[in-house]
Amino acid sequence: MKKDFYLTRYALIIKRLENSPATYSQLEEYLLNSFEFQDAGIKSYSIRTLQRDIREISDLFNLSIHNKKKGDNRYYIESRPIMEVDEYNQKLLESFQVSNALNLHPDFSNLIFFETRKPTGVEHFYDLFFAIRNKRVITFEHYNFKNKLMTSRKVHPLALKESKDRWYLIAIDTKDKILKSFGLDRINYLDVGKNKFREKYNFNFREHFKNAFGVMNLAEQKPQNIVLKCSRHQGEYIRSFPLHQSQKETKETPEEIYFEFFLHPTYDFMQEILSYGKEVTVLEPKGLVDEIRNHLQESLNRYLES
Repeated sequence: MKKDFYLTRYALIIKRLENSPATYSQLEEYLLNSFEFQDAGIKSYSIRTLQRDIREISDLFNLSIHNKKKGDNRYYIESRPIMEVDEYNQKLLESFQVSNALNLHPDFSNLIFFETRKPTGVEHFYDLFFAIRNKRVITFEHYNFKNKLMTSRKVHPLALKESKDRWYLIAIDTKDKILKSFGLDRINYLDVGKNKFREKYNFNFREHFKNAFGVMNLAEQKPQNIVLKCSRHQGEYIRSFPLHQSQKETKETPEEIYFEFFLHPTYDFMQEILSYGKEVTVLEPKGLVDEIRNHLQESLNRYLES
């Protein structure tokens, strides 16, 4: 059994048991008949390997797989994590599948093409993850695109968040005790200190970002109902790939599709709407409508002046 093949095995086992319980023989047959096993030239899968895989799946993905033992002796997934964690695990599995496919077949590079734009700052990811788990105080230099200044920061790291292929550190700035976000691509000279911070923060980040689009302004603000009118063409895309978990389809005509959201009308969300041009119109709330109208007018004025 190839040592670098374990993540693919985990994904296949979960996929099979999500459909229905299965005996060891049924799992073995499913795995050996899969394209992944056949392409890797694997011709056996032992009960001992299955038992080890089940333990690893439990540790990695918080999925409990058990054997009924009574009667039909089938394996089954006993419990699933909460929805948000499940989505996170699914994303992990998808990443593992792609990673393993590329490892098994280097010639895939001629068939699969990724974005040429690569996020920077990911070299800090492991150190930040370590600091968060161990409550270590960290210092770094952070560059601000808006005022073009590099500032020294000393923070208590609490979480990491992804938004549009960029990663952000969520942390308490020790200077003013305010929760802030820092783009990993703008962090330099990161130093994970030996000292631990003793403060206990009770942030529920799942709830905190529930109504966020992108990396929202972390200052207190209330989410609002936002209504969009989309052309049929663009509406189909938004229907198949929702902009936010709160998205609801409220109306449909031969020419248009209407959506409603409950989130913070942040700058990130406004930029997303503007990227659709004439295909998407904001109907509510009035404040966001006015803000987008002013933004479009300023853009038009720039073209008229040039």
